[in-house]
Amino acid sequence: MRLLSNAFLAATLIGVVPAAALAQSAPTMVIVVRHAEKGTTPASDPPLTEAGTTRAKALAAALTDANLQAVITTQLLRTKDTARPTADARGLTMETVQVSGAVADHAKAVADAVRKHVGQTILVVGHSNTVTQIIAALGGPKMPDLCDSQYSNLYTLVLDGASARMVQSSYGAASPEVATGCPAMK
Repeated sequence: MRLLSNAFLAATLIGVVPAAALAQSAPTMVIVVRHAEKGTTPASDPPLTEAGTTRAKALAAALTDANLQAVITTQLLRTKDTARPTADARGLTMETVQVSGAVADHAKAVADAVRKHVGQTILVVGHSNTVTQIIAALGGPKMPDLCDSQYSNLYTLVLDGASARMVQSSYGAASPEVATGCPAMK
């Protein structure tokens, strides 16, 4: 048995067995939320409402012990302002993934950005039409887009190799019950 262990160690040292095979890598934890409640003007990039600012603070409080190491948002004010209290509390610089073109392309770009943080815990703040697409791009379940009134959902994905598990929870004030077939909003 000792000979086998020494042979394995020697093979590792000369590069036959990758060093990564020796250590089990930690799973990547991805927390995905929709931006908080937003105003109506300017229509192209409204800021958060008072309720949205309160929700952004609630997100920071909910993630106090999450050991976040990265925060990913879009270029739009509502995603940045939702993530800012959380990022500031941890001294993190927010990464921006531009929203442009097809939603599927944006979701893939966010998933690619997440994959640069293997073994870390990442907060992703998206939009009603991107949150579920991002979850699917990361290997999570396929779900319908969020409704305009849904702000309190918090999705935690555990990415472990080829496996993706998800837990859905909530934070801040509860969103109203959702009617079937509700219109989605960005």
